Amino acid sequence: MKKFQTIIAFLILSSTGFSQYTNVMISDLFNPNEPVIIMDPNQPGFLIAAANLNSYYISLDTGLTWVQDQLISDLGVWGDPVLVVDSESNLYYFHLSNPYEFYPEGDWIDRIVCQKSTNNGGSWLNGSFTGLNPPKDQDKEWAVVDLDNDNIYMTWTQFDVYGSSNSLDSSIILFSKSIDAGTTWSEPLRINQVAGDCIDSDNTVEGAVPAVGPNGEIYVSWAGPEGLVFDRSLDQGETWLAEDIIIDSIPDGWDYAIPGIYRANGLPITKCDLSGGPNNGTIYVNWTDQRNGEDDTDVFFSKSTDGGDTWSETIRVNDDEAGKQQFLTWMTIDQITGFLYFVFYDRRNHDDNYTDVYMARSTDGGETFDNFQISESSFLPNEGVFFGDYTNIAAHDGKIRPIWTRLHNGQLTLWTAIVNFSINTGIEESGVEESFTMFLNYPNPSEDEVYFSFKLKKEEKVSLRIYDPQGKLIAEPIVNETFSYGKHVITFPFLKYDLAKGVYYYQIELGDSIKSDKIIFE
Repeated sequence: MKKFQTIIAFLILSSTGFSQYTNVMISDLFNPNEPVIIMDPNQPGFLIAAANLNSYYISLDTGLTWVQDQLISDLGVWGDPVLVVDSESNLYYFHLSNPYEFYPEGDWIDRIVCQKSTNNGGSWLNGSFTGLNPPKDQDKEWAVVDLDNDNIYMTWTQFDVYGSSNSLDSSIILFSKSIDAGTTWSEPLRINQVAGDCIDSDNTVEGAVPAVGPNGEIYVSWAGPEGLVFDRSLDQGETWLAEDIIIDSIPDGWDYAIPGIYRANGLPITKCDLSGGPNNGTIYVNWTDQRNGEDDTDVFFSKSTDGGDTWSETIRVNDDEAGKQQFLTWMTIDQITGFLYFVFYDRRNHDDNYTDVYMARSTDGGETFDNFQISESSFLPNEGVFFGDYTNIAAHDGKIRPIWTRLHNGQLTLWTAIVNFSINTGIEESGVEESFTMFLNYPNPSEDEVYFSFKLKKEEKVSLRIYDPQGKLIAEPIVNETFSYGKHVITFPFLKYDLAKGVYYYQIELGDSIKSDKIIFE
């Protein structure tokens, strides 16, 4: 296991731009790219993000501040990070492998690794894996959890030889599942009918992102020589369609060029509405392509209301005039409201390679879209710098947190924006909540010290008290101390108070307002 080491990345605001949303720099270390971000529905303030090659970031205050560390494993941590959370708040970090020590001849990406954390990312298991099939290469994985039974489903691309142009080498889509919380994985199963080549371009099968339906269905789409295709399983991945369903031909393919970008792609993202609302069970697929010209890349979308048998016409998500570039999209669904959220890079405001970040939102199941800029300032990418193959976005209960990479002061940096909408009215809310808010303590469990954080709307006198399980007061680290408006973090060292390992409770008090929660010392 790896013990958490803290590097705090505080809120950084840009001074120029057109966005009304607070931007937060998550990190400027280790050239982050290909980011992913998720929220835990059980812990409203908790977010975790990750980026190439092996970084992860934790926020306890809905994304206003972040703690950074790096993942390690004997199996090697080699990028393509994917994060999911189960119904018990266990975290799973998936990535490619690079086991140098075991393959001195230089073999790499030989399997897909899953590392689990049971304490909000405080420590991680060394990892289980699936897909080991040397000398074939395993790449471009994604995963999803069925929160009704906590089964984990994963799909990815297997290459006979990554990058090979030999017509005898092929790529296929594989599926594997874990029914024991990531401990073991089923034998990988091929689910596509038509194989692709191994060049890592239009005729390679890639982009398999699985989604779960309201009755446990597994849905997945990918791109390849047939265009954009769809498959499904109704028995937890045991069997799949005898013939894949074509959603869209994707004119000119999924691999395309964007000026100033090292590489770009239009690989699809598949999601399903589980909100219980009017669009419950609807499947959505989001991608980009250049059907309107190489100077007019657009964000597209299609949906199915019959389990994937038929699909809507292809719909353009970005609402600007023709002739500009929108690329590297991702989408998610707020499963409380059923609203759709998209994030993508956008050049509608420029005649050169300067780039903004935009979101699109649909509150009516993809019938209409609102577009709005979320980046506070533009940036100029450099085609010599790899930005990764995707952006990402998370949404829950009206809180939406996109994540993207930008070139900032000559180096790659990782950013999010604080975007909140009322779940009742859909109206924008203030980016930074102004109330007494107590955030999750971290790490929990803890081996030595724990951090408490809270935010005040005005100057207040604050008390912090620690109690044992029987309600006995055992420590008062803070008694009626004055704190100013804003975010505060308090450190509580277990060892200093000579406490026995076990469960404790803490209480933060501001006048008549009292909030409490559990902490574990192990």
